[in-house]
Amino acid sequence: MEHGWWRAETLLDLFAGHVRSRGDDVAITDPGNLPDVAGMTPLSLSWRELDATVDRIAATLHANGIRAGDVVAILMPNSAALTATYFALWRLGAIASPMPASYRRHELSRIVESSGAVAVVTTTRQHDRTPHEEVLGLIGQSPSLRQVFTFGSSDGDAGVALDRGAPAASESDAARTASTRIERTVNDCITICWTSGTEAAPKGVPRCHGDWLAIGQAVQDGLRVEPDSVILGPFPMVNMAGFATSLLPWLLSGAHLVQHHPLDLPVYLDQIQRHRVTHTSMPPAILSMLLQNPNLRSAFDLSSLRTVGSGGAPLPPGVVRDWQNDLGIEVLNFFGSNEGVCLLGAPSDTPDPMIRAEYLPNYGAAGRAWATQVAQRTDVRLVDVNTGEVVTRIGDRGELRLKGPTVFAGYLEGTAQESAFDDDGYLCSGDVFELCGESAEYLKFVDRSKEIIIRGGMNIAPAEIEGLLIEHPSVSDVAVVGYDDAVLGEKCCAVVVPAPDATVSLDELVGFLREKDVASFKLPERLETRTQLPRNPVGKLQRRELRIEITQNG
Repeated sequence: MEHGWWRAETLLDLFAGHVRSRGDDVAITDPGNLPDVAGMTPLSLSWRELDATVDRIAATLHANGIRAGDVVAILMPNSAALTATYFALWRLGAIASPMPASYRRHELSRIVESSGAVAVVTTTRQHDRTPHEEVLGLIGQSPSLRQVFTFGSSDGDAGVALDRGAPAASESDAARTASTRIERTVNDCITICWTSGTEAAPKGVPRCHGDWLAIGQAVQDGLRVEPDSVILGPFPMVNMAGFATSLLPWLLSGAHLVQHHPLDLPVYLDQIQRHRVTHTSMPPAILSMLLQNPNLRSAFDLSSLRTVGSGGAPLPPGVVRDWQNDLGIEVLNFFGSNEGVCLLGAPSDTPDPMIRAEYLPNYGAAGRAWATQVAQRTDVRLVDVNTGEVVTRIGDRGELRLKGPTVFAGYLEGTAQESAFDDDGYLCSGDVFELCGESAEYLKFVDRSKEIIIRGGMNIAPAEIEGLLIEHPSVSDVAVVGYDDAVLGEKCCAVVVPAPDATVSLDELVGFLREKDVASFKLPERLETRTQLPRNPVGKLQRRELRIEITQNG
């Protein structure tokens, strides 16, 4: 606050304002396939109805021991119930620790242990899984975990149901009283999100009200969502991608939020048509696929769309051009991370779609103003990773480093081996950019110095999967690398050196990982075998060399 970076309101203040001023307007709508995804009844709620749902959930949480400062892990698909659960926890002063709904016991147990979560909120069904049973199995194994809350029906033990029956009046009164007694500030931690780095274990990223609203404002300045807009959110609302492109613009504008995830393209396109969606997000591969498939596009009325945000991988300039020129829909170029990188290529800054696709704004460029207010409060530099010198010459490359209101304060204690900041206090992004433009006003993404694989917007840490596969008796050495995929961006390839006299198959390795309850999106989808892996003289895996080889082999 002392820097003038953050607004005075909390997320709760903004929510309460919409309940007062727009109470009868539709606030949020579930996807029609929610029964198939999670066995839950789809809801469409006004702001006032959503507020009442938040109150009801908060009362049940409070009656079952959730208090200010408690960490509660959440394992749910995008839904009105997920959104209401966030606000219920925040009203009680608790901290939400969300994770992708596809996470399984392996990832869940690590996050519960690392965060000290006292409870988990989940569903009784996730496609063919029963997540609540996975969580119930952790009680007694994780020292902090004492309660499981659920949405959805169940024949057996399902913990404490959050969607069945109304709490007693005394329970509601007690929760409201507890909420009013909390002294709130914009510095209060409200989420611990999780990011996969080059380390095997996930790293916790704590965030406060001020952090999130700075990030949200940066995106909102580009999207320009209005109260009568309709936002369709296809990214899991558990980290930067989902919060920044859907939850926060919705909260800042008072628009109508339509939930979606996991991605089901026919359902997604039908939602655009049915709800007259004006703003949404798509991975670059989906942008390209829809452009190349006019028959699919013509099967749905997409004429309401005004703006599409995209990112997570380089945008093909011709695709962005054709969406704008042929379809009349502007594509924004987003580049972000859970730690706080938040660059926005907006049409108002860069009208030429070809330039906007290839370049991002350099907030550190002298004498240049940008659409987002965050730009003037953010210090950006490129640093040569070999010399440590700041890059100033156009055409040179360096690691992106920055300070500003979107940058987090540091990883959750005990979840990261090294600091994310350099000696000058700049966030070290791990992403290499080239300094571009006539006056260094643009940045061009070159490569990830970190070794993350991004499959359909979900981060996969190769070290984590390698650490599991090396335990297989038929595996002598293993590397996991990404390879290009037309729809998902990247998939995982396991490169294995078999143990002497042993053979391995992809089905065998996938089955081995499934037995360890690893999330499905992390499973290898291709297998290569080698007599040895490329390593440097000190034994470090030459992952880039291996990836090039895999790509060349198709």
